[in-house]
Amino acid sequence: MWDPQQYLAFDDHRSRPFFELLGRVRAEHPRRVVDLGCGPGHLTAALSQRWPDAVVEASDSSPEMVAAARARGVPAELLDVRDWRPEPDTDVVVCNAVLQWVIGHPTLLSEWAAALPAGAWLAIQVPGNFDAASHRCIRELAARDQWRDRLERTGVLEARNVLDPTGYGTVLTAAGCAVDAWETTYLQRLTGDDPVLKWVSGTALRPVRTVLDDADWDRFTGELAPMLRAAYPQHADGTTWLPFRRVFAVARVPE
Repeated sequence: MWDPQQYLAFDDHRSRPFFELLGRVRAEHPRRVVDLGCGPGHLTAALSQRWPDAVVEASDSSPEMVAAARARGVPAELLDVRDWRPEPDTDVVVCNAVLQWVIGHPTLLSEWAAALPAGAWLAIQVPGNFDAASHRCIRELAARDQWRDRLERTGVLEARNVLDPTGYGTVLTAAGCAVDAWETTYLQRLTGDDPVLKWVSGTALRPVRTVLDDADWDRFTGELAPMLRAAYPQHADGTTWLPFRRVFAVARVPE
């Protein structure tokens, strides 16, 4: 289960990469704009605002997120990105913070690029922080005897197979696209008690939450909290700094 409210707890921090990704898409009059992995739909509206004449298509694999998006007036569909294929008029595809969950997604990108019409834009962004202290702490805890059997099947013990900018540039260039790829490390200024735990609860811990009942979830996060506090100490002013690396790629299919 993906909790839309928990995900939106850091909306400003999570939204910035989306808009920086969108800023590199130069489409002027697209016919169809697709938001793959739209989440609760809070960013999909930006696509309609930028391209008011386009048909905006949105989807997500989480029923909870689709319900939240529909409550916002976004006509989102329940769909796994691996099953998506572009319509002939799809001129812009945005896939923001989704593909890190998809094993073998570089092949999927190649397939999408081959299926898109001439001149179409494909914009992706993935977290590149799977070697960060936060994720190492999660993997260390999940590997302990009391948790391993239940959590091993969630994939949380494995580092996600995201590429660096060169990797995505290579994949998309091989697919015939012109590519702009880069990375940014944001220094997130968090406040409050256990803010890093709250941050990862909305994203990296999603697979853990799906397999643990409330009591075990409280036990797991209770054990994780001091590990994260040690890795990300709170400063005297109450601030906790969280470096967060993101990897971006914007590709255009040749005319």
